[in-house]
Amino acid sequence: MIPVHGYASTQAKGPLTLYEFERREPLDHEVVIDIQYCGICHSDIHQVSDEWGGSTFPMVPRHEIAGIVSQVGTNVSRYKVGERVGVGCFVDSCRKCSPCRDGLEQYCVEGCTLTYNDVERDGKTSTQGGYSNKIVVNEDYVLKIPNDLPLPRAAPLMCAGITLYSPLMHWNAGPGKKVAIIGLGGLGHMGVKIAHALGAEVTVLSHSLNKQEDGRRMGADHFFATSDSRTFEKLKGSFDMIINTVSVELDMNSYLNLLRLDGTMVIVGLPEKEISFGASSLTNARRRLAGSVIGGINEIQEMLEFCEKHKIYCDVELTPIQKVNEAYQRVVNSDVKYRFVIDMKSLR
Repeated sequence: MIPVHGYASTQAKGPLTLYEFERREPLDHEVVIDIQYCGICHSDIHQVSDEWGGSTFPMVPRHEIAGIVSQVGTNVSRYKVGERVGVGCFVDSCRKCSPCRDGLEQYCVEGCTLTYNDVERDGKTSTQGGYSNKIVVNEDYVLKIPNDLPLPRAAPLMCAGITLYSPLMHWNAGPGKKVAIIGLGGLGHMGVKIAHALGAEVTVLSHSLNKQEDGRRMGADHFFATSDSRTFEKLKGSFDMIINTVSVELDMNSYLNLLRLDGTMVIVGLPEKEISFGASSLTNARRRLAGSVIGGINEIQEMLEFCEKHKIYCDVELTPIQKVNEAYQRVVNSDVKYRFVIDMKSLR
């Protein structure tokens, strides 16, 4: 067994504290990764607080992992010791259902195995995530990080980047398309950068204009405050696509009415309460309301190469793992631009 140091929560809403545990030696097709950096997002806080239900403890959170291969199993063919790699939101899937065969492992019929707060395919081994100095993952679920992507700024791409890249690609954002991003946070700022690189006309819909300068710098063509009721009248019927990245309750009818004929709103942020809206907001312009989560392994790799080509990186603030609880509180207070990344090297 491999001794591992990490930070874990031992009970719902409890602080993260130093935690020592063991990971197995790599099996034939597994690699050991020395974790260098790991992102923080609001989903970690939801899970640690058991706000979505089903949390198990002790829990070592996180899935935005970037590091270096330090050991390989005897039959590993994809990676060598010393390579820069990443791990996203899942570390396995059934591999035999239709979504898995189509490279859509995130929609595995049996449920993909999440990087943390889940159980491996053996039905008994708990998964523990990236707030640790090492992780062992099957090579088929590991990503190669291109050399020109800085590791700290690449880590959040494994979640925040692919969460926006996947729907933008699926609904054909590009030249001639008008795309709106609701919220300029950890997810939203990646949506602006990627949609801009795809050639779409990009609008940010934010509660206030406080982040307007940042939004423009990232590639937004327009920036509107949703706290101004005139915004919804002015932009009515404007967009081919809206991506909702926020996890708060919204007046869905007002936002749906910003879509033009055959427009699509895609939900990627998960509010705690159920969403409600009037059916006429869809039927009166043949609109669609859809959802999307992350991407499959091949699409995540494609996204990383796209980001390298277009020099797209997450805007991050580095913090040592010892300050993770302080960082959590700042995330709750929306006091970060735009993604916290933990420097895990301090656990060495």
